[in-house]
Amino acid sequence: SVLVLNGKIRIVGNKILASNDKKVDFASALQSCEEAGGTLAAPKNEEENKAIMDIVKQYNRYAYLGIRKEVATDQFKYINGMLLNYSHWHQHEPNGKGREKCVEMYTDGTWNDKKCNMYRLTICEF
Repeated sequence: SVLVLNGKIRIVGNKILASNDKKVDFASALQSCEEAGGTLAAPKNEEENKAIMDIVKQYNRYAYLGIRKEVATDQFKYINGMLLNYSHWHQHEPNGKGREKCVEMYTDGTWNDKKCNMYRLTICEF
């Protein structure tokens, strides 16, 4: 199934951000973004974080970010394996102690580590 981009699209830097308004688990969100030729949105700076937050606020739903905890190193990394060069954790986060391997964005733009089986908004970047 092709990702239908009927939501608002944001352009930030050289990225295009788009949501299909669907709430799914992390694996399904990542798969639908990859099938559309992109990946799950992952902010690399404050400007990108704000653009993703704008979509989260528009739908008033938390969204998964393209960031995951690597089992071997116990570090959060972008899904392409690169180390985080930017983060915007909520106060006292991450606090999952290894059980919460995915990252969601709250409507205020801060991040929280979360289990990967929750249903969150899909936001892709291209």
